[in-house]
Amino acid sequence: MERILSSAAKILCEVNLMAGLGTVITAMITPFDEELQIDLDKMEQLTEKLIQLGSDGLLVTGTTGESPTLTVKEKLSLYERVIKTAVGRVPVMAGTGSNNTQQSIELTKKAEALGADAIMLVTPYYNKPPQDALYTHFSTVAAATSLPVMIYNVPGRTSRNIEAETVARLAEIDNIVAIKEASGNMDQVSEIRRLTPPDFTIYSGDDSLTLPIMAIGGKGVVSVASHLVADRIQAMVRAFKRGQVEEAAICHKALMPVFKAMFITTNPIPLKAALKLSGFDVGGLRLPLSKATEKEVEVIRQVLAKAELL
Repeated sequence: MERILSSAAKILCEVNLMAGLGTVITAMITPFDEELQIDLDKMEQLTEKLIQLGSDGLLVTGTTGESPTLTVKEKLSLYERVIKTAVGRVPVMAGTGSNNTQQSIELTKKAEALGADAIMLVTPYYNKPPQDALYTHFSTVAAATSLPVMIYNVPGRTSRNIEAETVARLAEIDNIVAIKEASGNMDQVSEIRRLTPPDFTIYSGDDSLTLPIMAIGGKGVVSVASHLVADRIQAMVRAFKRGQVEEAAICHKALMPVFKAMFITTNPIPLKAALKLSGFDVGGLRLPLSKATEKEVEVIRQVLAKAELL
């Protein structure tokens, strides 16, 4: 019976994936207990909360999840719990990229074995590989898995931009299907759209640029603010897709204070403060990050109050 149910859940999830990896994909935070150990029960509760709020995709152990401070064992336990909770409802993507190609391959294989629906590979940070080396890195990891791959371009954190021409080369690889674009460069996003096939999906990596990126051919967002307002982001996306551009713009403008508040200091510091203020405490942050200051917390509180999120 368990095998039959598992097969049914797998079919449901495959149907969901046929429509893509989601439109509003939440880059999940990692909850910690008082000793700053991962809290798997809280992670399960967060998974339920996000799905109910409107996330139609989940990303585990991205930057928002404080991935640099997590051990491989911790990452695998997070994947296992979120996959088990979300299976058959929304796709779960594992952030398995790093600045070490072989380690990325090993973690990717383990995530696939646990049932992840896709993986995300961040640009290798610190070692600043040239464009040809970036291509080789991503293509080598992609070749080691049968899962769909999303590339994550975030030069503000990695000190290396993935150029549009490199993205176009990567888009020719069958299982490299999407990019999370967080360069903030709309010209580059436009060039990626021009150079890649229509079925290659572009996601905004910045909440505040979701609507502008959709206007030039993007699909949605890998979001931080969706922990709080996934339903409102979905409403904006739906309005735009219906051709109700003015309504979408109204939603965008209403959401901007929340988007900005989530980045008044380094992500995910403001988000964890916001979740605590909203009644869903996910614990503190591991060094080298630290909690929000009293002044930052007050700014966040005022924004959440005006947005009726308290």
